Amino acid sequence: MHSAMMDEVAAIMQFAAAEAIVPKFQKLRDGQVEEKTPGEVVTVADREAERIISPRLSALLPGSRVVGEEATAETPSLMDGLDHGDVWLVDPLDGTANFVAGSSEVSMMIALMRQGQVVASWLLNPLSGQLAVAARGDGAFIDGAKVQTIPTSLPPEAWRGSVLTRFLPEALKNQVEAHSSRFGAIFPGAKCAGVDYPAVATGSQHFLMFWRLLPWDHAPGALLVEEAGGHVARLDGSEYRPSDQQPGLLIAQNGDVWETVKTLLLEG
Repeated sequence: MHSAMMDEVAAIMQFAAAEAIVPKFQKLRDGQVEEKTPGEVVTVADREAERIISPRLSALLPGSRVVGEEATAETPSLMDGLDHGDVWLVDPLDGTANFVAGSSEVSMMIALMRQGQVVASWLLNPLSGQLAVAARGDGAFIDGAKVQTIPTSLPPEAWRGSVLTRFLPEALKNQVEAHSSRFGAIFPGAKCAGVDYPAVATGSQHFLMFWRLLPWDHAPGALLVEEAGGHVARLDGSEYRPSDQQPGLLIAQNGDVWETVKTLLLEG
């Protein structure tokens, strides 16, 4: 992925942040927040940001198409054919509930897929300006500095991880809770994948587990972690592809940590 496009996408996100998101932070008015599905909120900031981002991405790469979270909520068929051609996945504001609550744990996320494979990703905190980017084969970077996971010398009982339990089947949730004492700490996550994935890439957490796999939530961060040296796979060990929304994903600092977490958390 040539650096010019990486910079251009980042600039589009920064413009959308300045125009649509930053001015609304802690200033949302009545009528600017609504529940789009039970337990899922959307704000005027989400929608305005996506309206800014989508046409600019299409123009940047002729022949591509954009699959945005908010547009897909209105037109679910946009999810069809994710494995064909150049597809932009856009989450204009990840962590919307955090944003509504006045928390800065939010992210704007974009991934570019070619024939179903993620080739580049961008994660921008619109409030702090922190930018994480990754290009397949070229590494992962946060604010221009290369990020590389390192082998941990700590035993599993000192590891830190997050398991998003909201959508877990009850039996699996019980199993996770029963085995959580095998680790140093298991958190519920930041309620923002754009915060959780960089935590693994930078080493502040050892692992993550998700159940629901909407592609715009996970494709950007998965590539970031992989390019930093981490390991991302479905719970059965198979490859993660954003077009396949079968549930269950485990993310870890490296393959050894991944295998250990699977064994201690999900087995026996």
